[in-house]
Amino acid sequence: MSTLLSAKQVSYHTTSGPLLDDITFTVSRGDRIGLVGHNGCGKSTLLKLLTGKITAEEGDISLAKHCHIEYIEQHLPPALSALTIHQAVSERLSDEEKQTDIWRVDVLLNEMGFNQADMSLTAGTLSGGEHTRLLLARALINNPDLLLLDEPSNHMDLPTLFWLERFLKAFKGGFLLVSHDQKLLDAVTDATWIMRDRTLHSFGLPCSAARTELSAMDEADEARFKEEQKEIDRVAKSAKRLAVWGHTYDNEDLSRKAKTMEKRVEALKASQTELSEGTPWQLKLKGTALPANRLLEVNNVEVRPADDAEALYLTPELQLKSGDKVAILGQNGTGKSSLLRMLWQQFSALQDDERRPLLDEAIRLHPKSKLGYYDQSLQQLNDRQTLMEALSEFAPLPTESLKMALIKAGFPYARHQQTVEGLSGGERSRLLFVGLTLADYHMLMLDEPTNHLDLEGKEELADSIREFAGGLILVSHDRSLIEASCNRFWLVKDGKLEEWHDLDKVYAELVEVSTLHPSLQKASPAAKESPSPGFDLTDDLLEKLIELETLLEADLNRKPRHQKVQQQQIWQKEIDYIKTSLSM
Repeated sequence: MSTLLSAKQVSYHTTSGPLLDDITFTVSRGDRIGLVGHNGCGKSTLLKLLTGKITAEEGDISLAKHCHIEYIEQHLPPALSALTIHQAVSERLSDEEKQTDIWRVDVLLNEMGFNQADMSLTAGTLSGGEHTRLLLARALINNPDLLLLDEPSNHMDLPTLFWLERFLKAFKGGFLLVSHDQKLLDAVTDATWIMRDRTLHSFGLPCSAARTELSAMDEADEARFKEEQKEIDRVAKSAKRLAVWGHTYDNEDLSRKAKTMEKRVEALKASQTELSEGTPWQLKLKGTALPANRLLEVNNVEVRPADDAEALYLTPELQLKSGDKVAILGQNGTGKSSLLRMLWQQFSALQDDERRPLLDEAIRLHPKSKLGYYDQSLQQLNDRQTLMEALSEFAPLPTESLKMALIKAGFPYARHQQTVEGLSGGERSRLLFVGLTLADYHMLMLDEPTNHLDLEGKEELADSIREFAGGLILVSHDRSLIEASCNRFWLVKDGKLEEWHDLDKVYAELVEVSTLHPSLQKASPAAKESPSPGFDLTDDLLEKLIELETLLEADLNRKPRHQKVQQQQIWQKEIDYIKTSLSM
């Protein structure tokens, strides 16, 4: 296999110190690599180094002359926000290609899940999952050999995740995929890079197997470290004894031997096995089981995205008790988060006599229950409060306890008086989680809690949910988290909420949604409208197919020395592409 990309002894530093140190690797044609590591370890930085967006202080990065590389970033670039979907993709074509190959934009966007009615939408109005599909289309229009994908599954619902999984499995080129979705990584990759302690650990295995292998290596290192430490302690003790004897008896020979052994101790320490620094913060949620039959009861609640909006669905009679761990599943936009928001508003009204008129009799919460809420928009944190003040809202703890909680979560003392509004999205998420870990709840509601968590954080969250003694409602698209922590499943689909007992059947329902014609994949009624009159993509493609086959046949009928072999290959590739699009 030919090498597409190579890096040799690459190092990169930030203002706070080294981030990447002496990294070496190669990427060959067709490689399907997953890149994982805790938040802040340098994964996105490495992708930017590979694309030349930033420059390494030391080392070399080489790209093969024949390699075309495309980078799909986490967020939509601001420059694209005002462009229509069609413009955002077609601008990647040359002026000549816009004259002859503009049809490819329609085909590609159709494959990415956009119908003709979407083409005039501006990129800035799309959802997070749609942003990823648009950025993929911009990359694929130029037939890349290697894709660099930076957390493309963030903010995707399960149907779109299933679509992304199928897309990556079918992609004929190579890719380097940064993700915290272990299910996705296991399904589409055959090699894994784990970034930790400023370096890369490379495995020719999918993510789960690679992490197991690394854990085994860590255990072996720890055992070796302990044995080495025993020898260091033994030699150091002997050196100290000889030094005392040499001094006591004024014996130069004993003193010389003591110094020799002290040098040996230093040499043993210098060559001692290095242990991983580990991840910077652990997530642990505390909960108490309230001795009651029902923590929550809802009956015929009209779920709305806003108070004055049309109802998305009407709930059946549902109950939640301590020990119940409910996952709400469904497409984006169906009203999963809206239900949690309405429950939180009801709880807040119970705590505030002035808001009692807002109470909804169809929602009943146990009057003694304490409820914790992780809002995916992170708006429950007060922007004007300092980090200390914001944290004190969750639990009445001593100042020193709050300070230590912030420091352990990666917020140094110098930042404790900083206001919440100055935090990044990931930092806001971490601060909210720190608050939730300090409190003791009877019931928790978590709305997309994994958006800013790495693999270790997700596993810690799953463990915490399993051990949580109270009741819990989780809105998430993370299959590993759902499967590891939940025992009940509510599916929102086709304007109704139903309880399902078999998670595999829920997945089957959502896979079916993801395989529908793209124009039927979206939750909003407007997205289900037929394409505008006069648009017929099939006719356009058939016309182009006939044109290409005619050109190819005419050239093949020429004498061999007059044939355009390279052009024939291009024509044939486009013919195959159109036939695939038309399922021919």
